[in-house]
Amino acid sequence: MTGAPITRADQAREAAVEAALGKLELDDKARLLAGQDNWSLPALPEIGLASLVMSDGPIGVRGVRWTADDPSVALPSPTALAATWDPQLARRAGRLLAQEARRKGVHVLLAPTVNLHRSPLGGRHFEAYSEDPYLTGEIGTGYVLGVQDGGVGTTVKHFVANDAETDRFTVDNIVAPRPLRELYLAPFEAIVKNAHPWGIMAAYNQVNGHSMTEHRYLQNEVLRGEWGFDGYIVSDWLAARSTTGALLGGLDVAMPGPKTVYGQALAAAVRAGDVEESLVDDAVRNVLRLAARVGVLDNAPAVVAQSTLPAPVDGDALAREIARRSFVLVRNEVRDGHRALPLDPARIRTVALSGAAARDARILGGGSATVFPPHVVAPLDGLTAALPEGALSYRVGADPSDQLGVADKGFELRAVCRAADGRELGTTHIPSGMVQWVGADLPDGVRYDELHTVEFTGTFTPRESGDHTFGTRGIGPLVLTVGGEKVWAGEERLGDSSDPFNAFFGERLERARVTLTEGEPVDVSLRLTVPRLPGAPMDAVAFSLLHLGPRRDPGDLIAEAVDAARNADAAVVVVATTAAVESEGFDRTSLELPGHQNALVAAVAAVNPNTVVVVNTGSPVELPWRDDVAAVLLSWFPGQEGGAALADVLTGAEEPGGRLTTTWPVSLADVPVSDTTPADGELHYTEGVFIGYRAWERTGTAPAYPFGHGLGYTDWEYETLHATTGSATVTLRNTGTRPGRETVQIYLAPAPGTAPGAPERPRRWLAGFASVEAGPGESVEVSVPLRARAFEIWDERENTWAAVPGTYEIQAGRSLTDHRLTATVERLL
Repeated sequence: MTGAPITRADQAREAAVEAALGKLELDDKARLLAGQDNWSLPALPEIGLASLVMSDGPIGVRGVRWTADDPSVALPSPTALAATWDPQLARRAGRLLAQEARRKGVHVLLAPTVNLHRSPLGGRHFEAYSEDPYLTGEIGTGYVLGVQDGGVGTTVKHFVANDAETDRFTVDNIVAPRPLRELYLAPFEAIVKNAHPWGIMAAYNQVNGHSMTEHRYLQNEVLRGEWGFDGYIVSDWLAARSTTGALLGGLDVAMPGPKTVYGQALAAAVRAGDVEESLVDDAVRNVLRLAARVGVLDNAPAVVAQSTLPAPVDGDALAREIARRSFVLVRNEVRDGHRALPLDPARIRTVALSGAAARDARILGGGSATVFPPHVVAPLDGLTAALPEGALSYRVGADPSDQLGVADKGFELRAVCRAADGRELGTTHIPSGMVQWVGADLPDGVRYDELHTVEFTGTFTPRESGDHTFGTRGIGPLVLTVGGEKVWAGEERLGDSSDPFNAFFGERLERARVTLTEGEPVDVSLRLTVPRLPGAPMDAVAFSLLHLGPRRDPGDLIAEAVDAARNADAAVVVVATTAAVESEGFDRTSLELPGHQNALVAAVAAVNPNTVVVVNTGSPVELPWRDDVAAVLLSWFPGQEGGAALADVLTGAEEPGGRLTTTWPVSLADVPVSDTTPADGELHYTEGVFIGYRAWERTGTAPAYPFGHGLGYTDWEYETLHATTGSATVTLRNTGTRPGRETVQIYLAPAPGTAPGAPERPRRWLAGFASVEAGPGESVEVSVPLRARAFEIWDERENTWAAVPGTYEIQAGRSLTDHRLTATVERLL
């Protein structure tokens, strides 16, 4: 059970829920469990219930419309947030997102994502926190507490074992009970216990032969029964496939609407005797309880009153703080008697910056996490503002985008909606050449029954002269015009992907090449005749105008960057992945950086010993040049203030605060668990409990950078460690010359011979952590609680948790492999 005390307010909410439920007839109950559109549940004024509104929200609150007219603060990616190793910072992030949600009329965020980094190839790796279940649970707990501090619900997802994207709608993940409990369920359990979330999202996939939206054991017996979860369970979008199966399996809400397996179909199933109406009542209670908690049910006090909301949060400032606290400095070598970072203004007067991502930063991952921020500070912007005038030079060097991408830089576009007779129904500004309008997400004044065409129209001002490639993505008749000339017209049919979203969005296809001149605007338009797809689960418009700039000779670009770097005191190279490499909807096939970025780094490092590489990715990539450069800084997808935070860290105004939450390999060939591709519809988790660092230590292969690794700008001496089975107390001293922050990590290692005959356990595992701050020469003491669960395993024979008695070494240090102090404890039965 969650153990949350029952208050008078809880009792009042439950009374209001029961009173409202008692007034409802079967048809209204069934309707309440089905989305009325893509983002909301229906209002029932007769019982005082307003419409419940949901929104995607891992790093920002997009709201119910795919538009930049109401921009959203874009925080760093979840991998970045977790890299701070600071649950309290995650809580502050959650409070900011609740503030954004309230501003946009949103009651429930569809976040956080607490699936594990089982394989570095996972396409949605950037949206999850870590390979470690304990760290994931701690960061997720902070996030949920923060959002719900602000009176907004959370939906912890994707329950469970949704750890890859390949065939995500159909894959059956075969997971033994022990790894299921110790790894994949563990973050959800911790969050339910410690944060009392108001929602859980059931995943697309199956687990051990049962669809998660219909999984009676995991949803009813484990989540609700063992853990005491009392919130609502909502399907991932289009995940619910069976009316009776979903209800019997514990699913409360089927999204999106209006066409779902609930609603009229559910009422009919009750009348036919296929399911009991009492089960419908249980689901409605859970929805009404959510409504009561967020304050949209009459006579029910919201959990957070307006008068007790947290103080307002400065979104720009917090986004910048999280970014710099998340940056992981994995290498910082001595050059000419000085560390490469921070850049010393007494020695470093000129800096050569290169990499296309320095100018056009990738600040967030693709897919449902996408938001439209009010502004973006790229590395070029941040360093230009931070360095003296004339100190910085910039060259492209290498462009990772060698494929068509959504029209963005240089495009000024609006979307015009027209009826079949040519009448203009509505128009809206679009931030890029893409719309994803679903359900009621349409410009003001536009209805699907009238909508005939949508046209992107506006101008494109090229940054470079040469042949520009234009393309399209979308289903239906399309007409592309550039410079007043029709350059392509045709029709694309619905694809056959097993993922309905990918099938509907279509393929990225090249349509025309047009020679344009730098700085000279041209008119562009792309018109879609909106297709009518019989049987589609929802009304939607989704299509894109694509673009790729002129392709220059890679050798020439690198040569220009090398010439600039040769004469500079330091060189900074920014490398990155692209949306075609790392995004929701597909897994990666390689860990290589796209394009000629590796060649750029090698060439620059060959002429400048003070080369610093900034890695702008959401998840691990191979760094074949890592030992040849002076410093390597991982910046993740750093959010809208990433460039400003990068300047803070490179110049030494702030310290990089991040530590790795997942192991970074030398190469994909070394990765002990990498498979994301099902065979005959099944993906077997044959590695058991050995994923991430647990698997690396089992194989004995050394990664590029271990779990927990990260350097700062000062030095720390670990002085004393006192440990019991309940806590570890560490004293450490800042022995450097500047204030600093340290993440103290506690690992638990069973002594050889402990528990003979017991199932194999990892060599060690993370048992606790804490952050400390100290000035130069100061000592600080921190006590880290150790959970009883850290000494337990899941006993598959008894189907319960069991303590493993014996001798354990408590290791305190800076990473998995850098432990500074040890102590021995005895765990008794």
